[in-house]
Amino acid sequence: MNKLTYLIVFAILLFTACSKDEPIEPDNGIPVVRAESSYTVLKEENITYAEGLSHNITSTSSFAIPLKLDVYYPNNNSTNRPVYMFIHGGGFTGGTKTKPEIVDMANFYASRGWVFVSVDYRTTEELGTIQGMTQEEVITYYEGIAPQEWINTALQGSQNSGQVQQAIAMYLAQRDAKAALRWIVANSITYNINRGFITVGGASAGAITTIALGISNQEDFRDEITISDDPTLSTTNLNESYEVRSMVYFWGSNIKLDVFEQVYELNQYDRYNESDPELFMGHGTAQDLVTPYSEALELQNIYNSLGIYNKLVTLLKPNGDPAGHGAWNAIVDGKGLSELTFDFLVYRQNLIVE
Repeated sequence: MNKLTYLIVFAILLFTACSKDEPIEPDNGIPVVRAESSYTVLKEENITYAEGLSHNITSTSSFAIPLKLDVYYPNNNSTNRPVYMFIHGGGFTGGTKTKPEIVDMANFYASRGWVFVSVDYRTTEELGTIQGMTQEEVITYYEGIAPQEWINTALQGSQNSGQVQQAIAMYLAQRDAKAALRWIVANSITYNINRGFITVGGASAGAITTIALGISNQEDFRDEITISDDPTLSTTNLNESYEVRSMVYFWGSNIKLDVFEQVYELNQYDRYNESDPELFMGHGTAQDLVTPYSEALELQNIYNSLGIYNKLVTLLKPNGDPAGHGAWNAIVDGKGLSELTFDFLVYRQNLIVE
């Protein structure tokens, strides 16, 4: 089974299946966070971070739609906040930034001093219908939405129109996630974000997108399409750059970078540099996992070989049994996902904890 086929199987299975106390601002520029929930959380919803081309079930040509995110931040006067951007899952066929477990995590972090940003992105829901089209018609239909070479690979490795769309949606998710991160950088002053302390995380398809965002170059999933083909690229803060310090991965895989290599014959890990982000992984070992535990072990081996710090936590259900896919209630050593990742980020980013 090749990597693209594996992605398609994965996507199909997944689709079916406080106070205002002021922190001390240190002279060394390292953000101060709180060990306990300490701040009232403020929230700004449905902010447009960019536009993207889309189809609906009746459209014959693409049209621009707004791409949205939510920002959670502490009600304090800090001018030096770390930021955590989170990408939801959904098999690249759906999902939402307002999933209750993500909202809970957003409040956990924002109440302790982080800016937490939950993003939506385009999925197959924004790709209209191509059933009955010829390959040439599909390429024309998605012109400007995805690169032709990516569409060609999707067509070659798919057995039906739904599989083609799932493969194309992988590219859209990556393009949009990178645009969201550039928006965060462009608006860092507004939310008092320290751009030297950027974390990106995600679950399932969001974890797959996180891995590809953290290790790929700035131009990847951005410059394969020109502004003349996709005018909405001009809304995506193309002049901004970012440096991700840490990645958080829940029950994902490395599949997107494998597909990128298949399409462009380019191994992202061959372009490793010292600024590539460190990695926290939470993955269960249950037999029914859509993305098997071996995916986390493969990533661990890659990061170990590159000398990049990483930590793999084997997730368990509250009763101690092996956790499966979507293990939001996992407990390890008495700690949930928010606590486990908090400990990792504070320690590895050398944040000051009050």
